[in-house]
Amino acid sequence: MPSTQMVTTTTTSAPAPVIVGNTAYTTTSGMPGSNTIVVTQAPPALQQEVVLAQPTSDHRWVPGYWTWRNDRYQWMAGHWELPPSSASVWIAPRWEQHGNSYKFFEGYWN
Repeated sequence: MPSTQMVTTTTTSAPAPVIVGNTAYTTTSGMPGSNTIVVTQAPPALQQEVVLAQPTSDHRWVPGYWTWRNDRYQWMAGHWELPPSSASVWIAPRWEQHGNSYKFFEGYWN
């Protein structure tokens, strides 16, 4: 059932996200081009995906994950991707629980 709770988005240069009142989520920015999403609703369970044929031996599978968009969780489907270098390793995006909220960490190539 959709929530009728008011949602607020905040952009700030504070190094840590701050939740004010009883908002469903807060977005903050600590570095240029970097956003932190904090949500008070637990993310859904990961979806099972069918991994399609690998396009080339250089491609790496990037699994799907839940992100937060338009005031709700949205599934981002897994896909094949070319890493920046052959030594690169994919660090998957993740949600971490912090008290009564969940903080999202973007995935990246390391």
